[in-house]
Amino acid sequence: MTRLLLTLLVVLFSPVSWASPSIDKLLVHKQERKLQVISDGAVIREYRVALGKQPVGHKRQRGDQRTPEGIYSIDWRHKSPNYNLSLHLDYPNLKDRAAAYERGLDPGSMIMIHGTPVDENYPEWFYKGLDWTNGCIALDNQSMQELWDLVPDQTIVEIRP
Repeated sequence: MTRLLLTLLVVLFSPVSWASPSIDKLLVHKQERKLQVISDGAVIREYRVALGKQPVGHKRQRGDQRTPEGIYSIDWRHKSPNYNLSLHLDYPNLKDRAAAYERGLDPGSMIMIHGTPVDENYPEWFYKGLDWTNGCIALDNQSMQELWDLVPDQTIVEIRP
């Protein structure tokens, strides 16, 4: 009995058991408007997201209001006065810059995963179900706080059509 109790205590109070899961990547499915958090190959969280106002297709240039498609990473984070918490993606990547250069276009920048605006005129519920960003990926603020706490910088973000 004592050995069983000791084993149980070790499992319950081991630092490993309290550690956050390691995150493999974030996977965004644009068509389904969902963001999945992947750990050890399994989905551990899933969130409803909003996209750019022109959600179909890959971002090609500044101002097209499209959310990019491809593989990026979170390279920095910001507590934004306009959009609550923000995780910046390293868009445009080399492929995006080369494609824009060939067309003589500016690929744009500042693509973020962020919360909803803190605005007295438009409460958070106003944005639910809308694609309202300029090309970013938006979550409700409670979900964004959870994601912010869970996901480290340098996490891979795959955005699929």
